[in-house]
Amino acid sequence: MDSIIAHYSLTPSPYSPPSLPTLSSSITTNLSAPTLSFAHRKPTMSRRDVIASASQTLATPEPKENKLWGGRFEESVTDAVERFTESISFDKLLYKHDIMGSRAHASMLAKQGLISNSDRDIIIEGLNKIEKLIEDGKFEWRTDREDVHMNIEAALIDMIGEPGKKLHTARSRNDQVLTDFRLWCRDAIDLIVQRVKYLQVALLKLAIKNEGLIVPGYTHLQRAQPVLLQHLLLAFVEQLERDAGRLLDCRARLNFCPLGACALAGTGLPIDRFMTADELGFTGPLSNSIDAVSDRDFILEFLSANSIIAIHLSRLGEEWVLWASEEFGFITPSDAVSTGSSIMPQKKNPDPMELVRGKSARVVGDLVTLLTLCKGLPLAYNRDLQEDKEPSFDSVKTILGMLEVSAEFAQNITFNEERIKKALPAGHLDATTLADYLVKKGVPFRTSHDIVGRAVALCVSKNCQLKELSLDELRSLNPVFDKDVYEYLGVENAVEKFSSYGSTGSSSVAYQVDYWVTKLGITKET
Repeated sequence: MDSIIAHYSLTPSPYSPPSLPTLSSSITTNLSAPTLSFAHRKPTMSRRDVIASASQTLATPEPKENKLWGGRFEESVTDAVERFTESISFDKLLYKHDIMGSRAHASMLAKQGLISNSDRDIIIEGLNKIEKLIEDGKFEWRTDREDVHMNIEAALIDMIGEPGKKLHTARSRNDQVLTDFRLWCRDAIDLIVQRVKYLQVALLKLAIKNEGLIVPGYTHLQRAQPVLLQHLLLAFVEQLERDAGRLLDCRARLNFCPLGACALAGTGLPIDRFMTADELGFTGPLSNSIDAVSDRDFILEFLSANSIIAIHLSRLGEEWVLWASEEFGFITPSDAVSTGSSIMPQKKNPDPMELVRGKSARVVGDLVTLLTLCKGLPLAYNRDLQEDKEPSFDSVKTILGMLEVSAEFAQNITFNEERIKKALPAGHLDATTLADYLVKKGVPFRTSHDIVGRAVALCVSKNCQLKELSLDELRSLNPVFDKDVYEYLGVENAVEKFSSYGSTGSSSVAYQVDYWVTKLGITKET
């Protein structure tokens, strides 16, 4: 499955406008030279001969290969149209899935008596040879053959002759490309889910390594309550688990086969769509031929799931970029995941996570491109849908890179315990726990909230912490306070008082860690 990564890099489109003529070097290097005279040159060809020769060249262009779909056409498309409409520059990465689908299709045609077993064997042998040529880098991808399907089919016909012409029986490029694309998406999802798990393991190991470390928890980017670092890191593990779940749900929905739907209406030939679906590992064939070739909801859902992953990774990146700053100083990335400045020699920047944050915009943009592309298209297939490939390829390539580098970063950071401990007293993080104390004493929460608010105001005026207030000072706010109140004050005590399911209390977090250790299949000593 890892082999799919090697094919995610996109090849630039060969389409480009004709280059403008350039001035000759003799003129451009001496603009002040006198007007050139041709009086002493021996004429090699008269003006009339030049024009006649040019006209003859224009009138007899280089003959082009007949398109496999070109039977009713008397003229070839222009070069500009050919360059503009080709997709081979990017869809050739579907070659493996295209050949896989063609093998299954040939086997089904033979079983149904639409081609002979001999033809089937010749076709499959030819497809195997073409696949080997592609993998060895010896296959010629031709723009005039438009796309991956026509390149492979035309090459097959060149290689094996008449049997190759039978392969396209009872299928269209419409159902063929959708079959390829769904197979590709299935593999891509499997790979992304693997990378998600890899990041989850990296975060869990980081949590285990920092057991017991308390950090400030924030709301509105203001200090709120103390939390265990393990609890914070496991929040991202939980998010990633839902991300993987969305991908697997998407995989289940897209795992239906379009092959045999043909252009849009199916076929009158006696094909077996259930056979091809089963051979390709699909749950079954899509049940409506128009829907099979016209909708792209499966790729919209896939790119939507990718976008949510990207947003989660961007938030992780933002957290760590902030924490690596001098103002926070909570983490120190190793040199292996940092970069420097070209002008400021003291700088050490967490660039990988900044790029993770930045590339999330790209993944979201790929989704928006697809949503806009599909908006308002009439049924069934339209050529607009050729444009679904590049954003999809880019989304997968980008999200794989974001997941990989996030895991690398997690494996190469150190939490600065002393700096964090010195920072903890600021912000009165135990205020809510003090309010809980009053509630346990029978004081209504809104009254408790007011009392603790006045206690914080007293601390601000005295420049001290809540735990530094005397019992008399606390009783001046409300007589219910007793000596046991100090068991609730200070960040360490506050954290220990959190006992609800899923909270940041040490027993709750220990349960969460054990759960993820078992689920992800690692050991605490790892």
